[in-house]
Amino acid sequence: MREMATPRDAAPASVREVPSSGSGSPSSATMEAAPLSSRSLEVPPSRRSEAAITASREVLQEFSKLAPGVTSKLNLLADCALVVAASAISTVYRTGWDKTPLVVCIALGVWMLGARALRHYDALSEGLFGELAVTLVMVVSVAVALKVTHQVAGHEHSGVGMFLLITWPALWFVRASVVAFRAWKHSPPEHVLIIGTGPLGRVTGEDLRDTNKRRHVFAYLSWKDDSKHRRLPAPVIGRWEELENTLKQQAIAEVYVAGNPARNGEAMQAAIRTCERFGVPFALPAYGFRLSRARPVNGRHFRDGYMHFLNVEHKPLQMVFKRLFDIASSAFALWLLSPLLLSTALLVKLTSRGPIFFKQQRVGMHGRTFSMLKFRSMVANAEELKAKLMAQNEQSGPVFKMQKDPRITAVGRFIRKFSIDELPQLINVLRGEMSVVGPRPPLPSEVAQYEPWQRRRLSVRPGLTCLWQVSPSGRNSVGFQEWMYLDMQYIDHWSLGRDFNLILKTVPVVLTGKGAS
Repeated sequence: MREMATPRDAAPASVREVPSSGSGSPSSATMEAAPLSSRSLEVPPSRRSEAAITASREVLQEFSKLAPGVTSKLNLLADCALVVAASAISTVYRTGWDKTPLVVCIALGVWMLGARALRHYDALSEGLFGELAVTLVMVVSVAVALKVTHQVAGHEHSGVGMFLLITWPALWFVRASVVAFRAWKHSPPEHVLIIGTGPLGRVTGEDLRDTNKRRHVFAYLSWKDDSKHRRLPAPVIGRWEELENTLKQQAIAEVYVAGNPARNGEAMQAAIRTCERFGVPFALPAYGFRLSRARPVNGRHFRDGYMHFLNVEHKPLQMVFKRLFDIASSAFALWLLSPLLLSTALLVKLTSRGPIFFKQQRVGMHGRTFSMLKFRSMVANAEELKAKLMAQNEQSGPVFKMQKDPRITAVGRFIRKFSIDELPQLINVLRGEMSVVGPRPPLPSEVAQYEPWQRRRLSVRPGLTCLWQVSPSGRNSVGFQEWMYLDMQYIDHWSLGRDFNLILKTVPVVLTGKGAS
Protein backbone atom coordinates (compact mmCIF):
# COMPACT_ATOMS: atom_id res chain seq x y z
CA MET A 1 0.00 0.00 0.00
CA ARG A 2 1.04 3.54 -0.76
CA GLU A 3 1.82 5.51 2.37
CA MET A 4 -0.33 8.52 3.18
CA ALA A 5 1.42 11.82 2.70
CA THR A 6 2.37 13.55 5.89
CA PRO A 7 2.07 17.33 6.28
CA ARG A 8 5.79 17.54 5.87
CA ASP A 9 5.62 15.68 2.59
CA ALA A 10 2.71 17.85 1.39
CA ALA A 11 4.50 21.12 1.99
CA PRO A 12 5.82 23.06 -1.04
CA ALA A 13 9.37 22.35 -2.00
CA SER A 14 10.42 25.91 -1.20
CA VAL A 15 9.58 25.50 2.49
CA ARG A 16 10.49 21.86 3.01
CA GLU A 17 13.11 21.14 5.57
CA VAL A 18 16.51 20.61 4.13
CA PRO A 19 18.17 17.50 5.54
CA SER A 20 20.47 18.35 8.36
CA SER A 21 23.76 16.78 9.23
CA GLY A 22 22.54 16.42 12.79
CA SER A 23 24.19 19.57 13.99
CA GLY A 24 21.21 20.50 16.10
CA SER A 25 20.82 23.84 14.36
CA PRO A 26 17.44 25.61 14.26
CA SER A 27 14.81 24.25 11.94
CA SER A 28 15.84 24.63 8.34
CA ALA A 29 12.20 24.93 7.34
CA THR A 30 11.84 28.06 9.42
CA MET A 31 15.03 29.51 8.07
CA GLU A 32 13.99 28.93 4.47
CA ALA A 33 10.36 30.00 4.91
CA ALA A 34 11.19 33.34 6.54
CA PRO A 35 12.93 34.88 3.52
CA LEU A 36 10.05 33.83 1.32
CA SER A 37 7.41 35.44 3.55
CA SER A 38 9.38 38.71 3.78
CA ARG A 39 9.77 38.76 0.02
CA SER A 40 6.03 38.23 -0.41
CA LEU A 41 5.32 41.40 1.65
CA GLU A 42 7.58 43.59 -0.45
CA VAL A 43 5.97 45.95 -3.03
CA PRO A 44 7.06 45.04 -6.54
CA PRO A 45 9.45 47.57 -8.12
CA SER A 46 6.96 48.25 -10.93
CA ARG A 47 4.30 49.35 -8.44
CA ARG A 48 6.76 51.54 -6.56
CA SER A 49 7.78 53.24 -9.78
CA GLU A 50 4.12 53.77 -10.75
CA ALA A 51 3.39 55.37 -7.37
CA ALA A 52 6.44 57.62 -7.72
CA ILE A 53 5.39 58.67 -11.22
CA THR A 54 1.83 59.43 -10.02
CA ALA A 55 3.13 61.50 -7.11
CA SER A 56 5.48 63.39 -9.43
CA ARG A 57 2.64 64.15 -11.81
CA GLU A 58 0.50 65.50 -8.98
CA VAL A 59 3.35 67.75 -7.81
CA LEU A 60 3.89 69.04 -11.35
CA GLN A 61 0.15 69.70 -11.78
CA GLU A 62 0.07 71.71 -8.54
CA PHE A 63 3.21 73.54 -9.65
CA SER A 64 1.58 74.36 -13.02
CA LYS A 65 -1.57 75.64 -11.29
CA LEU A 66 0.49 77.80 -8.95
CA ALA A 67 2.58 79.30 -11.74
CA PRO A 68 0.98 79.00 -15.19
CA GLY A 69 3.31 79.82 -18.05
CA VAL A 70 7.07 79.58 -18.48
CA THR A 71 7.75 83.10 -17.18
CA SER A 72 5.75 82.52 -13.99
CA LYS A 73 7.48 79.18 -13.36
CA LEU A 74 10.93 80.75 -13.74
CA ASN A 75 9.85 83.57 -11.44
CA LEU A 76 8.65 81.04 -8.83
CA LEU A 77 11.90 79.04 -9.02
CA ALA A 78 14.02 82.18 -8.67
CA ASP A 79 11.98 83.43 -5.70
CA CYS A 80 12.13 80.03 -3.95
CA ALA A 81 15.89 79.86 -4.47
CA LEU A 82 16.29 83.34 -2.96
CA VAL A 83 14.07 82.52 0.02
CA VAL A 84 15.95 79.26 0.69
CA ALA A 85 19.36 80.91 0.36
CA ALA A 86 18.48 83.93 2.50
CA SER A 87 16.87 81.86 5.27
CA ALA A 88 19.82 79.44 5.33
CA ILE A 89 22.47 82.18 5.37
CA SER A 90 20.72 84.22 8.07
CA THR A 91 20.20 81.13 10.26
CA VAL A 92 23.75 79.79 9.91
CA TYR A 93 25.19 83.23 10.63
CA ARG A 94 23.23 83.60 13.88
CA THR A 95 22.52 80.12 15.26
CA GLY A 96 24.59 77.53 13.35
CA TRP A 97 23.71 74.58 11.13
CA ASP A 98 21.60 72.49 13.54
CA LYS A 99 18.26 74.31 12.98
CA THR A 100 18.88 75.42 9.41
CA PRO A 101 16.86 72.68 7.61
CA LEU A 102 13.79 73.37 9.77
CA VAL A 103 14.02 77.13 9.28
CA VAL A 104 14.44 76.73 5.51
CA CYS A 105 11.39 74.43 5.31
CA ILE A 106 9.26 76.90 7.30
CA ALA A 107 10.37 79.86 5.17
CA LEU A 108 9.69 77.99 1.93
CA GLY A 109 6.35 76.68 3.21
CA VAL A 110 5.11 80.15 4.22
CA TRP A 111 6.22 81.58 0.86
CA MET A 112 4.42 78.87 -1.13
CA LEU A 113 1.30 79.20 1.03
CA GLY A 114 1.25 82.95 0.50
CA ALA A 115 1.83 82.55 -3.24
CA ARG A 116 -1.09 80.14 -3.48
CA ALA A 117 -3.46 82.28 -1.39
CA LEU A 118 -2.62 85.53 -3.20
CA ARG A 119 -2.14 83.97 -6.67
CA HIS A 120 1.14 85.77 -6.78
CA TYR A 121 2.31 84.01 -9.93
CA ASP A 122 -0.86 84.34 -11.97
CA ALA A 123 -0.48 85.90 -15.39
CA LEU A 124 -2.67 88.91 -14.53
CA SER A 125 -0.53 91.88 -13.47
CA GLU A 126 -1.47 94.62 -11.02
CA GLY A 127 1.16 97.00 -12.37
CA LEU A 128 4.65 97.57 -10.99
CA PHE A 129 3.67 99.28 -7.72
CA GLY A 130 0.98 96.73 -6.92
CA GLU A 131 3.27 93.77 -7.66
CA LEU A 132 6.09 95.17 -5.54
CA ALA A 133 3.71 95.89 -2.66
CA VAL A 134 2.35 92.31 -2.67
CA THR A 135 5.92 90.97 -2.83
CA LEU A 136 6.78 93.05 0.23
CA VAL A 137 3.78 91.63 2.09
CA MET A 138 4.95 88.08 1.37
CA VAL A 139 8.54 88.84 2.42
CA VAL A 140 7.34 90.34 5.71
CA SER A 141 5.09 87.31 6.28
CA VAL A 142 8.05 84.94 5.95
CA ALA A 143 10.15 87.18 8.21
CA VAL A 144 7.44 87.14 10.90
CA ALA A 145 7.20 83.34 10.66
CA LEU A 146 10.99 83.03 11.06
CA LYS A 147 10.99 85.40 14.02
CA VAL A 148 8.30 83.34 15.78
CA THR A 149 10.19 80.10 15.01
CA HIS A 150 13.42 81.41 16.55
CA GLN A 151 11.60 82.72 19.62
CA VAL A 152 9.89 79.36 20.18
CA ALA A 153 13.28 77.64 19.82
CA GLY A 154 14.76 80.01 22.42
CA HIS A 155 17.28 81.65 20.12
CA GLU A 156 18.44 85.07 21.27
CA HIS A 157 19.33 86.20 17.74
CA SER A 158 17.01 85.31 14.87
CA GLY A 159 18.81 86.74 11.84
CA VAL A 160 15.54 88.13 10.48
CA GLY A 161 17.19 91.46 9.73
CA MET A 162 19.74 89.78 7.49
CA PHE A 163 16.97 87.76 5.83
CA LEU A 164 15.11 90.98 4.97
CA LEU A 165 18.31 92.64 3.80
CA ILE A 166 18.95 89.81 1.33
CA THR A 167 15.46 88.97 0.09
CA TRP A 168 13.72 92.32 -0.06
CA PRO A 169 15.85 94.04 -2.76
CA ALA A 170 16.56 90.77 -4.60
CA LEU A 171 12.91 89.70 -4.84
CA TRP A 172 11.89 93.23 -5.83
CA PHE A 173 14.45 93.19 -8.63
CA VAL A 174 13.22 89.80 -9.87
CA ARG A 175 9.57 90.86 -9.72
CA ALA A 176 10.22 94.18 -11.46
CA SER A 177 12.06 92.32 -14.23
CA VAL A 178 9.16 89.89 -14.62
CA VAL A 179 6.59 92.71 -14.75
CA ALA A 180 8.64 94.51 -17.41
CA PHE A 181 9.05 91.30 -19.43
CA ARG A 182 5.34 90.48 -19.22
CA ALA A 183 4.38 93.98 -20.25
CA TRP A 184 6.69 93.64 -23.25
CA LYS A 185 5.78 90.15 -24.36
CA HIS A 186 3.51 87.97 -22.23
CA SER A 187 0.97 90.25 -20.56
CA PRO A 188 -2.54 88.79 -21.03
CA PRO A 189 -4.30 91.02 -23.57
CA GLU A 190 -7.43 93.02 -22.97
CA HIS A 191 -10.29 92.48 -25.39
CA VAL A 192 -11.33 95.45 -27.50
CA LEU A 193 -14.27 95.73 -29.87
CA ILE A 194 -14.19 97.74 -33.10
CA ILE A 195 -17.37 99.12 -34.65
CA GLY A 196 -16.79 99.63 -38.34
CA THR A 197 -15.43 97.26 -40.98
CA GLY A 198 -14.38 99.96 -43.46
CA PRO A 199 -10.83 101.13 -44.14
CA LEU A 200 -10.59 102.96 -40.77
CA GLY A 201 -11.77 99.91 -38.85
CA ARG A 202 -9.40 97.61 -40.72
CA VAL A 203 -6.38 99.88 -40.18
CA THR A 204 -7.31 100.30 -36.49
CA GLY A 205 -7.41 96.54 -35.99
CA GLU A 206 -4.13 95.99 -37.79
CA ASP A 207 -2.46 98.76 -35.78
CA LEU A 208 -3.65 97.22 -32.50
CA ARG A 209 -2.50 93.79 -33.62
CA ASP A 210 0.97 94.94 -34.68
CA THR A 211 1.85 97.59 -32.10
CA ASN A 212 -0.13 96.90 -28.92
CA LYS A 213 0.62 93.48 -27.43
CA ARG A 214 -1.59 94.20 -24.41
CA ARG A 215 -4.72 94.50 -26.50
CA HIS A 216 -6.48 91.89 -28.60
CA VAL A 217 -9.16 92.71 -31.15
CA PHE A 218 -12.00 90.48 -30.01
CA ALA A 219 -14.37 91.14 -32.90
CA TYR A 220 -15.91 93.68 -35.29
CA LEU A 221 -19.41 95.08 -35.59
CA SER A 222 -20.32 96.67 -38.91
CA TRP A 223 -22.17 99.87 -39.77
CA LYS A 224 -25.22 99.70 -41.98
CA ASP A 225 -23.44 100.80 -45.18
CA ASP A 226 -20.16 98.92 -44.58
CA SER A 227 -18.99 96.67 -47.39
CA LYS A 228 -17.59 93.22 -46.62
CA HIS A 229 -13.86 92.97 -46.02
CA ARG A 230 -12.05 89.67 -45.94
CA ARG A 231 -8.72 90.89 -44.58
CA LEU A 232 -9.89 91.98 -41.15
CA PRO A 233 -7.75 90.80 -38.20
CA ALA A 234 -10.83 89.56 -36.29
CA PRO A 235 -14.26 88.12 -37.17
CA VAL A 236 -17.37 90.20 -37.81
CA ILE A 237 -20.04 89.05 -35.35
CA GLY A 238 -22.92 91.30 -36.37
CA ARG A 239 -24.19 94.83 -36.92
CA TRP A 240 -23.64 97.76 -34.59
CA GLU A 241 -27.11 97.21 -33.12
CA GLU A 242 -25.64 94.12 -31.40
CA LEU A 243 -23.35 96.32 -29.27
CA GLU A 244 -25.55 96.09 -26.16
CA ASN A 245 -25.80 92.29 -26.29
CA THR A 246 -22.05 91.99 -26.93
CA LEU A 247 -21.20 94.13 -23.90
CA LYS A 248 -23.56 92.01 -21.80
CA GLN A 249 -21.89 88.77 -22.81
CA GLN A 250 -18.21 89.73 -23.07
CA ALA A 251 -15.71 91.55 -20.86
CA ILE A 252 -14.69 94.36 -23.23
CA ALA A 253 -11.97 96.78 -22.10
CA GLU A 254 -12.68 99.45 -24.75
CA VAL A 255 -14.85 100.04 -27.81
CA TYR A 256 -13.32 101.73 -30.86
CA VAL A 257 -16.04 103.62 -32.74
CA ALA A 258 -14.42 103.61 -36.20
CA GLY A 259 -17.04 105.49 -38.16
CA ASN A 260 -17.54 108.55 -40.31
CA PRO A 261 -19.73 111.16 -38.54
CA ALA A 262 -21.05 112.39 -41.89
CA ARG A 263 -22.45 108.95 -42.80
CA ASN A 264 -22.79 107.15 -39.44
CA GLY A 265 -23.47 110.09 -37.14
CA GLU A 266 -26.72 108.82 -35.56
CA ALA A 267 -25.42 105.28 -35.16
CA MET A 268 -22.17 106.53 -33.63
CA GLN A 269 -24.12 108.66 -31.15
CA ALA A 270 -26.25 105.65 -30.19
CA ALA A 271 -23.10 103.56 -29.70
CA ILE A 272 -21.62 106.27 -27.46
CA ARG A 273 -24.77 106.33 -25.30
CA THR A 274 -24.63 102.53 -24.96
CA CYS A 275 -20.99 102.66 -23.85
CA GLU A 276 -21.81 105.39 -21.34
CA ARG A 277 -24.70 103.37 -19.90
CA PHE A 278 -22.51 100.30 -19.54
CA GLY A 279 -19.56 102.24 -18.16
CA VAL A 280 -17.25 100.86 -20.85
CA PRO A 281 -14.42 103.13 -22.12
CA PHE A 282 -14.64 104.08 -25.79
CA ALA A 283 -12.55 105.84 -28.43
CA LEU A 284 -13.62 108.20 -31.22
CA PRO A 285 -11.65 109.17 -34.35
CA ALA A 286 -9.59 112.26 -33.57
CA TYR A 287 -9.39 113.59 -37.11
CA GLY A 288 -12.15 114.29 -39.57
CA PHE A 289 -9.67 115.52 -42.17
CA ARG A 290 -6.40 114.33 -43.63
CA LEU A 291 -3.30 116.14 -42.37
CA SER A 292 0.00 116.19 -44.24
CA ARG A 293 2.25 118.40 -42.07
CA ALA A 294 0.12 119.73 -39.24
CA ARG A 295 0.25 117.99 -35.87
CA PRO A 296 -1.85 118.48 -32.69
CA VAL A 297 -0.34 120.62 -29.95
CA ASN A 298 -0.41 117.74 -27.49
CA GLY A 299 0.06 114.76 -29.78
CA ARG A 300 0.66 112.09 -27.13
CA HIS A 301 -3.10 111.94 -26.46
CA PHE A 302 -3.81 111.05 -30.10
CA ARG A 303 -1.00 108.64 -30.94
CA ASP A 304 -3.36 106.05 -32.42
CA GLY A 305 -5.58 108.63 -34.13
CA TYR A 306 -8.33 108.32 -31.50
CA MET A 307 -9.60 110.35 -28.58
CA HIS A 308 -10.12 108.00 -25.61
CA PHE A 309 -12.96 108.56 -23.15
CA LEU A 310 -13.65 107.16 -19.68
CA ASN A 311 -16.94 107.13 -17.82
CA VAL A 312 -15.25 108.13 -14.58
CA GLU A 313 -12.90 111.01 -13.87
CA HIS A 314 -9.34 109.95 -14.60
CA LYS A 315 -7.24 110.22 -11.43
CA PRO A 316 -4.18 108.06 -12.06
CA LEU A 317 -2.16 109.15 -9.03
CA GLN A 318 -5.07 108.65 -6.65
CA MET A 319 -5.75 105.24 -8.19
CA VAL A 320 -2.13 104.18 -7.50
CA PHE A 321 -2.46 105.27 -3.87
CA LYS A 322 -5.82 103.51 -3.61
CA ARG A 323 -4.25 100.20 -4.72
CA LEU A 324 -1.27 100.63 -2.38
CA PHE A 325 -3.66 101.38 0.49
CA ASP A 326 -5.69 98.27 -0.38
CA ILE A 327 -2.58 96.09 -0.19
CA ALA A 328 -1.20 97.62 3.01
CA SER A 329 -4.51 97.75 4.88
CA SER A 330 -5.66 94.25 3.91
CA ALA A 331 -2.29 92.70 4.80
CA PHE A 332 -2.22 94.47 8.17
CA ALA A 333 -5.86 93.55 8.87
CA LEU A 334 -5.22 89.86 8.09
CA TRP A 335 -2.26 89.86 10.50
CA LEU A 336 -4.11 91.79 13.22
CA LEU A 337 -7.31 89.72 12.95
CA SER A 338 -5.59 86.33 12.56
CA PRO A 339 -6.74 85.08 16.03
CA LEU A 340 -10.34 85.99 15.15
CA LEU A 341 -10.03 84.37 11.73
CA LEU A 342 -8.66 81.13 13.19
CA SER A 343 -11.32 81.02 15.92
CA THR A 344 -14.11 81.60 13.41
CA ALA A 345 -12.74 78.90 11.10
CA LEU A 346 -12.71 76.44 14.01
CA LEU A 347 -16.28 77.32 15.04
CA VAL A 348 -17.60 76.96 11.50
CA LYS A 349 -15.95 73.56 11.12
CA LEU A 350 -17.08 72.18 14.50
CA THR A 351 -20.69 73.38 14.48
CA SER A 352 -21.92 72.34 11.04
CA ARG A 353 -21.05 69.98 8.20
CA GLY A 354 -19.32 71.38 5.15
CA PRO A 355 -16.20 73.37 4.24
CA ILE A 356 -14.89 76.32 6.26
CA PHE A 357 -14.88 78.72 3.32
CA PHE A 358 -17.63 79.39 0.83
CA LYS A 359 -16.32 80.20 -2.65
CA GLN A 360 -18.74 81.90 -4.99
CA GLN A 361 -18.31 83.19 -8.52
CA ARG A 362 -18.78 86.96 -8.62
CA VAL A 363 -18.44 89.54 -11.37
CA GLY A 364 -15.63 92.05 -11.06
CA MET A 365 -14.41 95.05 -13.02
CA HIS A 366 -15.34 95.04 -16.72
CA GLY A 367 -17.26 91.78 -16.29
CA ARG A 368 -14.33 89.55 -15.27
CA THR A 369 -15.41 86.78 -12.92
CA PHE A 370 -13.49 85.69 -9.80
CA SER A 371 -14.01 83.46 -6.76
CA MET A 372 -15.09 85.54 -3.78
CA LEU A 373 -14.25 84.09 -0.35
CA LYS A 374 -16.47 84.01 2.72
CA PHE A 375 -16.69 82.05 5.93
CA ARG A 376 -19.53 79.59 5.36
CA SER A 377 -22.54 80.91 7.28
CA MET A 378 -25.19 78.63 5.76
CA VAL A 379 -25.86 74.92 5.49
CA ALA A 380 -23.83 73.01 2.91
CA ASN A 381 -26.69 72.79 0.37
CA ALA A 382 -27.72 76.44 0.64
CA GLU A 383 -27.57 77.07 -3.11
CA GLU A 384 -29.94 74.14 -3.78
CA LEU A 385 -32.44 75.42 -1.19
CA LYS A 386 -32.35 78.94 -2.62
CA ALA A 387 -34.58 77.96 -5.56
CA LYS A 388 -37.28 76.76 -3.14
CA LEU A 389 -37.15 80.03 -1.18
CA MET A 390 -37.26 82.45 -4.13
CA ALA A 391 -40.99 83.07 -3.53
CA GLN A 392 -40.10 84.50 -0.09
CA ASN A 393 -37.52 86.95 -1.43
CA GLU A 394 -37.81 90.27 0.45
CA GLN A 395 -35.55 92.28 -1.87
CA SER A 396 -36.62 93.88 -5.13
CA GLY A 397 -34.74 93.27 -8.36
CA PRO A 398 -32.50 90.27 -9.07
CA VAL A 399 -30.94 90.18 -5.57
CA PHE A 400 -32.14 87.54 -3.06
CA LYS A 401 -32.42 88.48 0.62
CA MET A 402 -34.50 87.22 3.55
CA GLN A 403 -34.66 88.68 7.05
CA LYS A 404 -34.96 85.18 8.61
CA ASP A 405 -33.24 82.94 6.12
CA PRO A 406 -33.65 79.30 7.30
CA ARG A 407 -30.42 78.30 5.58
CA ILE A 408 -28.27 80.31 8.00
CA THR A 409 -26.60 78.35 10.82
CA ALA A 410 -26.44 79.51 14.45
CA VAL A 411 -22.80 80.55 14.15
CA GLY A 412 -23.54 81.97 10.72
CA ARG A 413 -26.17 84.33 12.05
CA PHE A 414 -23.68 85.79 14.52
CA ILE A 415 -20.80 86.21 12.09
CA ARG A 416 -23.13 87.74 9.47
CA LYS A 417 -24.48 90.26 11.98
CA PHE A 418 -20.98 91.63 12.60
CA SER A 419 -19.72 91.01 9.04
CA ILE A 420 -17.11 88.53 10.27
CA ASP A 421 -18.07 86.22 7.40
CA GLU A 422 -16.77 88.84 4.96
CA LEU A 423 -13.24 89.01 6.44
CA PRO A 424 -11.73 86.36 4.09
CA GLN A 425 -12.41 88.83 1.28
CA LEU A 426 -9.33 90.68 2.51
CA ILE A 427 -7.49 87.96 0.55
CA ASN A 428 -9.48 88.99 -2.55
CA VAL A 429 -8.35 92.58 -1.89
CA LEU A 430 -4.71 91.50 -1.67
CA ARG A 431 -5.10 89.57 -4.93
CA GLY A 432 -6.39 92.69 -6.67
CA GLU A 433 -9.81 91.22 -7.43
CA MET A 434 -11.50 93.62 -4.98
CA SER A 435 -10.85 96.90 -3.21
CA VAL A 436 -11.56 97.97 0.35
CA VAL A 437 -14.16 100.48 -0.90
CA GLY A 438 -16.32 99.93 -3.96
CA PRO A 439 -19.68 98.53 -5.09
CA ARG A 440 -20.33 95.01 -3.82
CA PRO A 441 -19.51 92.33 -6.44
CA PRO A 442 -22.72 90.87 -7.94
CA LEU A 443 -23.53 87.31 -8.95
CA PRO A 444 -23.45 86.46 -12.68
CA SER A 445 -27.17 85.62 -12.48
CA GLU A 446 -27.86 89.10 -11.11
CA VAL A 447 -25.77 90.80 -13.79
CA ALA A 448 -27.73 88.93 -16.46
CA GLN A 449 -30.88 90.73 -15.23
CA TYR A 450 -29.31 94.19 -15.01
CA GLU A 451 -30.66 97.06 -17.03
CA PRO A 452 -27.97 98.66 -19.22
CA TRP A 453 -27.42 101.65 -16.90
CA GLN A 454 -26.93 99.33 -13.92
CA ARG A 455 -24.01 97.58 -15.61
CA ARG A 456 -21.99 100.74 -15.07
CA ARG A 457 -21.31 99.33 -11.59
CA LEU A 458 -18.84 97.03 -13.33
CA SER A 459 -16.69 99.93 -14.55
CA VAL A 460 -14.79 100.04 -11.22
CA ARG A 461 -13.21 97.44 -8.95
CA PRO A 462 -15.76 95.96 -6.49
CA GLY A 463 -15.21 96.46 -2.77
CA LEU A 464 -15.95 95.42 0.79
CA THR A 465 -18.00 98.49 1.64
CA CYS A 466 -19.74 101.33 -0.15
CA LEU A 467 -22.49 103.91 0.35
CA TRP A 468 -25.37 101.48 0.84
CA GLN A 469 -23.56 99.67 3.70
CA VAL A 470 -23.51 102.90 5.73
CA SER A 471 -27.02 104.01 4.76
CA PRO A 472 -28.95 105.51 7.70
CA SER A 473 -31.89 103.16 7.06
CA GLY A 474 -29.69 100.06 7.41
CA ARG A 475 -27.84 98.12 4.75
CA ASN A 476 -30.50 95.42 4.41
CA SER A 477 -33.35 97.94 4.31
CA VAL A 478 -32.11 99.63 1.13
CA GLY A 479 -34.15 98.71 -1.96
CA PHE A 480 -32.45 97.44 -5.08
CA GLN A 481 -33.02 100.59 -7.15
CA GLU A 482 -31.74 102.85 -4.36
CA TRP A 483 -28.76 100.54 -3.95
CA MET A 484 -27.91 100.93 -7.63
CA TYR A 485 -28.27 104.72 -7.49
CA LEU A 486 -25.98 104.90 -4.45
CA ASP A 487 -23.33 102.90 -6.33
CA MET A 488 -23.61 105.24 -9.33
CA GLN A 489 -23.23 108.19 -6.99
CA TYR A 490 -20.04 106.67 -5.59
CA ILE A 491 -18.63 106.04 -9.08
CA ASP A 492 -19.43 109.53 -10.36
CA HIS A 493 -17.96 111.33 -7.33
CA TRP A 494 -15.10 109.04 -6.38
CA SER A 495 -12.05 110.37 -4.58
CA LEU A 496 -9.49 108.93 -2.18
CA GLY A 497 -10.75 111.19 0.62
CA ARG A 498 -14.29 109.90 0.08
CA ASP A 499 -13.00 106.33 0.44
CA PHE A 500 -11.39 107.11 3.81
CA ASN A 501 -14.60 108.76 4.95
CA LEU A 502 -16.62 105.64 4.03
CA ILE A 503 -14.16 103.40 5.90
CA LEU A 504 -14.56 105.51 9.05
CA LYS A 505 -18.35 105.30 8.74
CA THR A 506 -18.24 101.54 8.17
CA VAL A 507 -16.35 100.71 11.39
CA PRO A 508 -19.17 101.61 13.84
CA VAL A 509 -21.76 99.96 11.56
CA VAL A 510 -19.80 96.68 11.65
CA LEU A 511 -19.08 96.82 15.39
CA THR A 512 -22.72 97.40 16.29
CA GLY A 513 -24.17 95.07 13.65
CA LYS A 514 -26.56 97.81 12.57
CA GLY A 515 -28.90 96.92 9.72
CA ALA A 516 -27.57 93.37 9.34
CA SER A 517 -29.60 90.18 9.23
